[in-house]
Amino acid sequence: MKNFLCFLFIFICATNYGQTVRKYSNEFLNIGVDAAALGMANAVTSSTSDVNSGYWNPAGLVHLEDHQVALMHANYFANIAKYDYLAYASPIDDESAWGISLIRFGVDDILNTTELIDSQGNIDYNRISLFSTADYAFTFSYARKLPVEGFQYGINAKIIRRVIGKFANAWGFGFDAGVQFERNDWKFGLMVRDITTTYNVWNINEKEYQKVSEAVAGQNQELPESTEITAPKLQLGISKKFIFHYDYSLLAAANMNMRFAQTNDIISTKYASVDPALGLEFGYTNLVFVRAGVGNFQNVTQIDDTEKVTFQPNIGLGFKYRGIAVDYALTNLGNQSSALYSNIFSLKVDLGQFRR
Repeated sequence: MKNFLCFLFIFICATNYGQTVRKYSNEFLNIGVDAAALGMANAVTSSTSDVNSGYWNPAGLVHLEDHQVALMHANYFANIAKYDYLAYASPIDDESAWGISLIRFGVDDILNTTELIDSQGNIDYNRISLFSTADYAFTFSYARKLPVEGFQYGINAKIIRRVIGKFANAWGFGFDAGVQFERNDWKFGLMVRDITTTYNVWNINEKEYQKVSEAVAGQNQELPESTEITAPKLQLGISKKFIFHYDYSLLAAANMNMRFAQTNDIISTKYASVDPALGLEFGYTNLVFVRAGVGNFQNVTQIDDTEKVTFQPNIGLGFKYRGIAVDYALTNLGNQSSALYSNIFSLKVDLGQFRR
C-alpha cells in the first residue's frame, strides 16, 4: 500500500509538470450514478458493495453474491440534458468479480443556425437543422480479494466516445483503480480516477468549422486543440454501520474528494483542492431506507466581491424487496449551492432471486 501511494504521488507530479492538462475534462463522469449514493452526497467510496461499485470503487464488486443489474435515468438543467446509466456485474468465484457499465450524457435536438443566412444575406429558417451532442463511457471492471484479510482491489478500463453533431468527435481511453479495507466493522476506501490520465483525441470537421470561423471576423481562426487530457482525482472514504435492536441500522460515511489543481473547493491550494462529503443511511429491517448527505462545499465570490461558502444537501429514500431495490434522491435541497436541484430515480435488481 505504501509503495502504491509513493508511485501515485510521483506519477501525478510527473504528469502535471510534463504536459498540460485540463482542470475540467470528461466532467460527465463525475456526476455520479445510483440514487442511493447520490442521496448520501456520494460518500460511498468505502461502503459500496454492489453492481454500482464499478463506478464508485471497483474493489467493492467482490462483495457480490450473484448477478446484478442497475438502471438510472435523470434529467439535468431543466430537462435539457439527459443522463442514462446501465450496469451489470457478477462474481467470478469466491475471490473475484467483474462488471460492465455504460453511461450516456447528452443534449438532443440542438438548433444548428450556422447556415441561417444564405449567400445573399437573407435569413432563411428552412436552413436550420438539428443535431445532438453526447458523451459516452463504456467501462469494464475487475475486482479481486488480496491475500491480506479484509483487503480487496479493483480496476476500471474506460473507453470514452464524445460526439458533437457532425462538427467534431473524440475517442478516449483511461484507467481507474481502487482499494477497500475492513477492520473491526470500520471500512476504508481509496479510489483514484484517471490514474494514468485519460486521453481524448478529437477529430474536427474542418469544413463545418470553417463556417463558424467566418462568422465573426478575427475570431475562431485557429482550430481548437485536438488532444484533451484528464488529470487524476483521488477519493478517500471511511464508514461504519451500526445495528440497533436487530431491526434498525445506521450507516455513517465520509469522503475526502481531491483534485490536483486549484479550484473553488473549500480547501484549495495551488497543488491540490479538497471537497469533503458526509452521508447517512438509516435502515429498517433491510427493507426501507432514509438517506441524507451534504457535499460540494465551494467558496463562491458574490457580486460585492465577498466570499460565501455554499454546499449541496441531498436526501433520499429507498425500498428493497426480494432482490429489487428502487431508490430516489433529491439533490441540492434548499438551494444552498449554485447547482439546480434534481429528482433522480434508480433501479437495482439481484437476478439470483429469480432462480430460487
